[in-house]
Amino acid sequence: MIPSPRRTAMLLVGCVVLGSGVAMLLAADLGSDGYSTFVNGISLTSGLEFWIANAIVGAVLVVLAALRHVRPGVGTVVQVVLVGVVVGLVLDLVATPDSLAGRAVLLVAAFPVLAVGIALYLGSHTGAGPAEAAALAWDPPVAFRWSYSVVQGGGALGGWLMGATIGVGTLAVILLLGPAVDLTARLLRLDLHQQADA
Repeated sequence: MIPSPRRTAMLLVGCVVLGSGVAMLLAADLGSDGYSTFVNGISLTSGLEFWIANAIVGAVLVVLAALRHVRPGVGTVVQVVLVGVVVGLVLDLVATPDSLAGRAVLLVAAFPVLAVGIALYLGSHTGAGPAEAAALAWDPPVAFRWSYSVVQGGGALGGWLMGATIGVGTLAVILLLGPAVDLTARLLRLDLHQQADA
């Protein structure tokens, strides 16, 4: 089923905003999100290129989420592709600040951008990307704001055990991003669950 113009706009704008936030997080160079850390760990231990490991991990998480009735949709594919493209474009424009203070400011600024992007794209009800689908698969019984922290934390731990690096940014994503997305969704009056009717 083709999403309505409103839902399509929410999906596209959300993914662009999310990609910008991810690029800001990466440019701050203080640790990436837990999901990316896990993918990087698999890439390091297996010798696979990052994008191949990312595709495999993403597919596995989407399938596992579908088994708990979080069905993939057009948004699942658009999120993976569009966010990746936007991250590449923004990273070409945003340089890592020389000072630690500048990097810290960039990290802090990334969080509201990430939260708005995730809330908007999930609020379009067109399908969740891998990390968000894995978190939504356990809501209920565990609320998204906490299940997302578990997914990010588990990914970071797994990636770290496989040799990937973590940092203060990784810990911030684990502890703060789930609650920030939940708060943003409430403020925007968006339901993050992926029912058919937005």
